[in-house]
Amino acid sequence: MRRWVLGFVLLLAVAFRSTAQDPLFSQYYQQPLYLNPGFTGITPQQRVAFNHRIQWPNLPQAFSTFAASYDIRVDELNSGFGVLATTDKMGSAGWRTTTASLLYSYSIKVSEKLLVSPGLSFGYGINGLDRTKLVMGDGLEFNGQSLDPDLNKIGNQQYFDFGAGLLAYTKTWWVGASFAHMNQPNLSILNDVTRLPMKVTIHGGGRIPLLNGLRTASKVSYLTPSFIYQSQGGITQLAMGLSYHIDPVFVGFWYRGKPFQKNVLGTVQQDAIVLQMGIYLDKMTIGYSYDFTTSGMAAASGGAHELSIVYEFTAKPIHRGVKKRNRLIPCPTGGRQEGFWK
Repeated sequence: MRRWVLGFVLLLAVAFRSTAQDPLFSQYYQQPLYLNPGFTGITPQQRVAFNHRIQWPNLPQAFSTFAASYDIRVDELNSGFGVLATTDKMGSAGWRTTTASLLYSYSIKVSEKLLVSPGLSFGYGINGLDRTKLVMGDGLEFNGQSLDPDLNKIGNQQYFDFGAGLLAYTKTWWVGASFAHMNQPNLSILNDVTRLPMKVTIHGGGRIPLLNGLRTASKVSYLTPSFIYQSQGGITQLAMGLSYHIDPVFVGFWYRGKPFQKNVLGTVQQDAIVLQMGIYLDKMTIGYSYDFTTSGMAAASGGAHELSIVYEFTAKPIHRGVKKRNRLIPCPTGGRQEGFWK
């Protein structure tokens, strides 16, 4: 019995990991470094971002994902530098994947209105489960400690990760592409080989002002339609949405699905409808979103809750010696950034 239980647990774990996708955030642009390393340092200020997502809270062990990042632009080098840490916990066996990455981007000012920002990401990760949380049949006889030698085959896998991205934008639109896990690291915890497929992300959007006149540009209400297409391990996903911004709040509506894949009934696979809201507090932006699951798990899963906090603060004024052509063009991906639009 105990070998069957262990084998079943391992089968589920390996099967899940072999087909799993990277954890996702519904508030994509509230964690830009996770989306595309080309976003590193495109703010004229320092930026700190925190994100927490709980997926399927009605299940016994919800999926819980944390991300934290920091980035800064150095005008003298015409570059952005950043760090990103993520941790993703799944299931009752304490399966956790944790990564820490260094990011770099370089700004190329093509014209007074267009900027291109290529970026790189170098990461280190660890993947595995907590063996102490596996309850085996013989553990009931030996004070909770299993004597099954197969249990010792389970370990933690450490790996290096490499990614790249490119972002192009003006004050009114942006488009980008990123390529995560270009080296396809091995995530197997059984001394085997289970590669994490490369993830390709294509995204873009725009900023559409709705009011003009006496109000300053930073106070103008505006819309930001955008999309994100992702492909990883043969699974594709498309998200499209629209956000409305007017100080000090914003609200958004998103659809996420798999329009290029069909289920056994021949219909398009649906994923979620996402409602997003947030508030601007001086230099801080706080966002909350809820995913209404539209797939077959809608009744049992409980959707997903997500909270984001982005704080921007001035590092120092631009040095007089920095040439004007190196100064940054504002990217219209969201946040108010008081004074940035003037």
